[in-house]
Amino acid sequence: MKKLILALAFVGFSANLMAQENEIPSQKYSVATNSFWSNWYIQVGGDFNAAYSNQENLGNKNPFSVDRGTFGFDVAIGKWFTPVIGLRTKFQGMWAKSVVDANNHHSFSYWNIHEDVMFNLSNLFCGYNETRVWNIAPYVGLGYISRIDGGKGRNVSLGSHNLSYHFGLYNSFRINSRLAAFLDVWAMATSGEIDGKNGPVGSKYDYANRGEGSLRHWDKLVGVSVGLNINLGKTMGWKKTPDVDALMAMNKEQMDALNASLKEQQDENARLRNLLANQKPATVETKVVEKFSATPVSVFFNINKSKIASRKDLVNVKEMAEYAKANNKKIVVTGYADSKTGSSSFNQQLSEKRAKAVADELVKMGVSRDNIVIEAKGGVNDLSPFSYNRRVLVKLQ
Repeated sequence: MKKLILALAFVGFSANLMAQENEIPSQKYSVATNSFWSNWYIQVGGDFNAAYSNQENLGNKNPFSVDRGTFGFDVAIGKWFTPVIGLRTKFQGMWAKSVVDANNHHSFSYWNIHEDVMFNLSNLFCGYNETRVWNIAPYVGLGYISRIDGGKGRNVSLGSHNLSYHFGLYNSFRINSRLAAFLDVWAMATSGEIDGKNGPVGSKYDYANRGEGSLRHWDKLVGVSVGLNINLGKTMGWKKTPDVDALMAMNKEQMDALNASLKEQQDENARLRNLLANQKPATVETKVVEKFSATPVSVFFNINKSKIASRKDLVNVKEMAEYAKANNKKIVVTGYADSKTGSSSFNQQLSEKRAKAVADELVKMGVSRDNIVIEAKGGVNDLSPFSYNRRVLVKLQ
C-alpha cells in the first residue's frame, strides 16, 4: 500500500512540474552565456537632424526651423554581449546644415561612422525579459566624421574630417522575436570646422587664423532616428539561470507535503486495521431453500398384477411425498394397464387397484389421504415397449 501511495504521489508531483514548466524559479539578474555569434542585429532607419554651429549668430534655436533642420539616414550593426551591455557600429549621413545667421545657412554633405557602447537600463533594473515590449538603452560613442561637400562659402583650408563624440537614448519596441521598431534620440559634437564655415576675420570663430586653440569650439548635431531593428541568427536572447536555492526550497516544500500526505494515509490504514481487529464477527443466518423437480414419477407393475413390482420405484415417490407434506401440495396418482391384455372392464379395475396401491404407500409416507387424488385410465397403448403401459404415474397437482 505504501509503495502504491508513493507511486501515485510521484506521478502527481511530476505532472505538477510539467504543468509549471514555465514557472521554474530563475535568477532575475543572471542568464546563461551565449556564443559569440548570438544576439547580433542590424538597424535601418531615417533621421531628422538639426545643426548648431559654433560660429552662428542666430537667435532662433528651434531645431525644426528651416534654418537648422534637414533629413538623413543611418544603418548599424551591433551585438549584445549581455542583456545589459552591447556594442554598435553605426554609419549615418548624408546631409546637415551650417548655420551662421538668418541669411547664411547652407547644406553640406558628410558621413559619420562611430562605435557606441550601449547600456540596457530595462534589463539592468527590471531583470531580463525576452518578451518585454519596451527597452530603453542610453549610450556613448566615439567616431570619425568627414565632410563630403562644403557647399557655398566652403573654405578649403579648413580640415574636412575629425573625431566625433556621441551620446543618445535608444528606445526599442518589440514586434516579435525577430523585429523591433526603434526611436533613437541622439546628439553629436565635433570640432568647429567640419561644416566648412569660418567666422569673421579676427573673431574667435576665425579658424583660418587662430590655430589649434580654436578646436575647443564645436559644431553640433542633434537628431531623432526611427526605423527597424532586425535580430540575426538562430539564437536571440538568453536562457535564464535557474535559481538553485529556490528550486531546492520548492522541492523540499513539495516533498514535505508528500510525506505529510503519506503519513495521513498510514494513520488511516492503522485506524482501519485496528477497527477490523476489534470488530465482532457478524452472525449470518443462512436459509436453505430446497428445490424439488416436479417431474412425474412412474411406478411399474407386472402383467395382470396390482402389487408394486420393485420397491426401488418408491424412492422418488418418497421425495415427492416429503415435498408435498412440507408445502401442503396435493398428489395425483393415475393408474394404467396395457390394452393388449384383458378386457376393457378388467383393465379399468386393474388400473384402479394399482393407483390405490401407490396411494396406500403415500399414506404410509405421511401424506394425508385428503391430499391424494386417485385416477384410473384403464388399458392404454401410449408407451413403447408395450410393458411400460403397466404403471402408475405420480405427480404434483
